[in-house]
Amino acid sequence: MVVNWNSFDHLRRCLAALAGQTTPFAQVIVIDNASDAPPDHLDCPPGLENLRYIRRPDNAGFAGGNNFAFGQLADCAWIALVNPDAFLDPEWLRCMLGAAERHPDCASFASTLVSAAEPTLQDGVGDIYHASGLVWRNGHGQPRHDISEVEVFSPCAAAALYRRDALLSVDAFDEDFFCYVEDVDLGFRLRLAGHRAVLVPKAVAHHVGSATTGGKHSDFAVYHGHRNLVWAFVKNMPGALFWALLPLHLAMNLISVAGFALRGQGRVILRAKRDAIKGLPKMWRKRREIQAGRRVSPREIWRIIDKRLIPKRDRVGLSKEI
Repeated sequence: MVVNWNSFDHLRRCLAALAGQTTPFAQVIVIDNASDAPPDHLDCPPGLENLRYIRRPDNAGFAGGNNFAFGQLADCAWIALVNPDAFLDPEWLRCMLGAAERHPDCASFASTLVSAAEPTLQDGVGDIYHASGLVWRNGHGQPRHDISEVEVFSPCAAAALYRRDALLSVDAFDEDFFCYVEDVDLGFRLRLAGHRAVLVPKAVAHHVGSATTGGKHSDFAVYHGHRNLVWAFVKNMPGALFWALLPLHLAMNLISVAGFALRGQGRVILRAKRDAIKGLPKMWRKRREIQAGRRVSPREIWRIIDKRLIPKRDRVGLSKEI
């Protein structure tokens, strides 16, 4: 399943990679989120005759586009999410489904993302959630090396596999997030519902990253990412951990504001935090519902989050091998 917005150059390579899987996809859906000049149809590469191309009249973001597509896949037990700027190695799906068989207690699986521009470097091997509420891709920018299957906090949805019934049980993506951190928010809610996530090292995807949003430091990315960090923490951090870690979360936000202001993005970071605060009543209502259905203790969340005083982005191997 691919959600596209103005990424047709990348999308052609993405679809060719989907067609080249040694284990074929049962269905492939492309949701176009009201691109500026979308074609009437997509040319199907050989081997992808099951492609469905659906054009939306509006841009619902990554979250809304995927949620719309979930409704088109009612007969699928597993759903793979693939960004148009993520290009899967031929064995990707076979490796993912093999991991799903080995770990029937897991609801989501992360793949090894490598840099499309420099394949010797990792783009990320699962997502890390820090005690402050900061998030990042594990091992981003580090040299590739052998990794065993390990538990991770959540997959990066640029190329990930999810169990459909688990997705729907937690109401899938939060469409208020639009894009950025929505996959970590989903992963957090899956964890609160008792599900785990596993990295599948042999499932490799070559990822460009932020191909249509101006890069990870663009105003668009900074706004949505830093607004959504607040909402994810407020909604999901359970019980006593919320109050114990709230001072650290506030400090992280203040440091972020100061840092982006020094980089000349003071207005956008302040707007992000202002809108995050304006959205708190709605997020607090969501929190009540999420926490009422929580099936794991705060201790389990404490186990899996990153607790270092100073976050470091070079960590690989978040949890023990499984």
